[in-house]
Amino acid sequence: MSSSSNVNSVFYAESYHPIQAGSIDGTDVLPHDNAVYRAFLCTNSGLYDPFGDPKVIGDPYCTIFVGRLSHSSTEETLRQAMSRYGRVKNLRLVRHIVTGASRGYAFVEFETEREMRRAYKDAHHTFIDDSEIIVDYNRQQLMPGWIPRRLGGGLGGRKESGQLRFGGRERPFRAPLRQIPFDDLKRLGIPPPLEGRYVSRFEAPSPPRRKRVSADREDYSYKHDEETSRDYHLERSPSLEQSSDRRRRSRDRHDRSSKHHKRSRHSHRDEKKSNSRDHSGVVGSMDRSSSRQRGRYSHESERWSPRRNSLSDD
Repeated sequence: MSSSSNVNSVFYAESYHPIQAGSIDGTDVLPHDNAVYRAFLCTNSGLYDPFGDPKVIGDPYCTIFVGRLSHSSTEETLRQAMSRYGRVKNLRLVRHIVTGASRGYAFVEFETEREMRRAYKDAHHTFIDDSEIIVDYNRQQLMPGWIPRRLGGGLGGRKESGQLRFGGRERPFRAPLRQIPFDDLKRLGIPPPLEGRYVSRFEAPSPPRRKRVSADREDYSYKHDEETSRDYHLERSPSLEQSSDRRRRSRDRHDRSSKHHKRSRHSHRDEKKSNSRDHSGVVGSMDRSSSRQRGRYSHESERWSPRRNSLSDD
């Protein structure tokens, strides 16, 4: 691949690894700052539970993350701005636990997944209260291995912070210009770059889709608690179980219908044979009766014929 094509070739992370997120091309095998190392320790020790926050509610597939909000923005202004893309079902502006001031980001849940995707596509880099916002999907619940910014993880970041994170919508991985250390990446559990499948840096990544049978059921309601969220994260969708039950019941109905059809067909065949036998018996008895009558008439004619002859002789 030429260097000119590599400049505009990028790829996005489908799962989160702190060391890879700290690398501009996704090939680093060592943490380059203390924050990355802290996030790496959290990943290995399992200190962060993405489903342990009781404030996180709603369907993650219908929720977007809104960042870089103005600290003067309120729930009302954010709801008014997001209502242009669909019906807002729930909104949570994250505030400081002590002062109550806005932390500059929020989570917005829409009524349907289609409205969420519209906001994901059209609201990115728009302005709310004179502040340019960024929009992303709910990575906390939908991205495996996610570590938040407060623990050294996250994605994006500003250059002046000195803690840039790559692989997301704002800062994707660049196509590697050096040899990829596949063995070291495999040892650390880091997915290697997708060679030959890079995309343009101007192509926005698509958020993950809900894995279900009927994709047109946009009004699927998701009731959140810790157990169902874990099952949802492991892609054990209840709609698949319901669909399998419906298919099993449909097969049972088909088997019963086919058996009933076979029985009715056999009974109809037996009835037809019985009718034919009865009809042949009636015809045979009628033939025998008619033959007997013909015989009686013939006997009578033979018995009277001499008299007629004798009379004629007289």
